[in-house]
Amino acid sequence: MGLLNNLLDRFNKAEFTVAPNKKLKSISQEFKSNFDLTLVFYKGSAIADNTLTLAALDKRTTKKANTKADGLKIKGSLKVGDTEKLFDKHFGVTVQIKDKTGKKRVPNEITIGQASRGEYK
Repeated sequence: MGLLNNLLDRFNKAEFTVAPNKKLKSISQEFKSNFDLTLVFYKGSAIADNTLTLAALDKRTTKKANTKADGLKIKGSLKVGDTEKLFDKHFGVTVQIKDKTGKKRVPNEITIGQASRGEYK
């Protein structure tokens, strides 16, 4: 079933687009709605205020956020670790993908689709 699920993740309608002018709260809610996982934004080593936009987060962190970047599309077939790196590379922000309760980190080696289905320990 794992191979079939991974193949289906590539064609799943769940696709998530991140625009730099959205509030972190909206981005996280849309991510949860699409993948049933929690997307956490960080400002330094602390969890960022979710009422900020990516542009506002840029003014409150030493790391430069790229608020002029085009939207970023995330699909279930992407690995968790690669997705987190894409946020850093594309927008200059640190994120972590956690389970739907937001308490447990999802392993970087599995896809978002696998994490969404709970296919990890």
